[in-house]
Amino acid sequence: MDKEQEDMQFLGFFGCYKESFKIIFSWRKIFTQITLTLLLPLSFIFLFHIEVSNLIFKKIQHTEEQIDHTQQGTPKYEKLTDIISSQFITLLLFKLVYFTFLLIFSLLSTSAIVYTTASIFTSKDVSFKKVMKIVPKVWKRLMITFLCAYVAFFAYNFITFFVIILLAITISIKSGGIVLLVFIMIFYFIGFVYLTLIWQLASVVTVLEDFYGIKAMVKSKELIKGKMGLSIFIFLVLNVSFVLIRLVFKVVVVNGRWCFGYVDRTGYGILCFLFLSCLFLFGLVLQTVLYLVCKSHHHENIDKSALADHLEVYLGEYVPLTAKDVQLENYRV
Repeated sequence: MDKEQEDMQFLGFFGCYKESFKIIFSWRKIFTQITLTLLLPLSFIFLFHIEVSNLIFKKIQHTEEQIDHTQQGTPKYEKLTDIISSQFITLLLFKLVYFTFLLIFSLLSTSAIVYTTASIFTSKDVSFKKVMKIVPKVWKRLMITFLCAYVAFFAYNFITFFVIILLAITISIKSGGIVLLVFIMIFYFIGFVYLTLIWQLASVVTVLEDFYGIKAMVKSKELIKGKMGLSIFIFLVLNVSFVLIRLVFKVVVVNGRWCFGYVDRTGYGILCFLFLSCLFLFGLVLQTVLYLVCKSHHHENIDKSALADHLEVYLGEYVPLTAKDVQLENYRV
C-alpha cells in the first residue's frame, strides 16, 4: 500500500476504489488463492440456494394447486397435505443448512481478506499459509460481533413491525395513515442502512483491534462519523451491484428468460458466479480501506510495526491488538 495513513483521510469515493483495485492487483496471487478457497464456495452456496429454493417453491405451489382442486376429507387430500408438510420441512432444513454454511464462509472470508489487507498495509510479507492459520482464530471473535449485530437487527425490525401494527390499529387511512406509513418506511430504510454500515465496519474493527461484539459496534459507530456520506455511497454502489447480479441470475439462469446472444443459461450462470466472487473480494478489501480512511479522518494513527507484530501471532491463541500495541495518537495534518 503506497499511501501513508495520514494521507488516506483525503481519499474520496474514487480514491477508495482505486486504492482497493491497486491492493488486489499488486497482491493478486494471494487474493486469488483466498478467492479459490473461500470466495468461490461462498458464491456457489449463495447462487445454489437461489436455484434450489426456486425448485422447492415451485413444488410447493404445484401441491397447493392440487389441494385447492381436491375435496377435503378424501385420501388424496390427506396424502397431498402430508406431501406439502414434507416439502415445507425440506425447505426449512435446506434454509438452515444454507445459512449455516453461508455464515461460516462469510466470516472466514472476512477474516482472511481483512487480515491480508492489513498485513499489506504494514508492508510485511504475507503468505496464504499464514492467512489460513490465523483465520480460524479471528473467526471466533467475528462470530460474537455477528451475533450482536443480529440481535440489533432483530430488535430494530421488531420495533418497526410493532409501530406499524400500532399505526394500523389506531390511525385510519383517511386521517393520513398512508403518508405516515411511507415516512416510517423511509426512516426504517435509513436506519437499516446505518446499522449495516456499523456492522460491516465493526467486522474490520474486530479483526484489527481489541474490540469485538458490542464494543466493536460502538467503535465502528464512532469511526464512521465524519465519513457517513462516503460510507453510504460505497454501500449503495456495492449493494446495487450485488442486487443486479442476483437479479440476472434469478431471471436469466433460474427462470430462463431474457437470454441474449450466443450465451446460454449455463454461460450466464458462470458469469454471475465469477462476478459475484469478484464483488465479494473487492467489497471486503474496500471495507478495510474505508476503515483506514475513517481512522485517518479521526487522527488515529496505527503503529505499523506493532500491528505487524500482532498480525503475525498465529501460534497458540489469537492475540488481539491492545491499547499498548496500537498507538492511537493525534497528529497534525
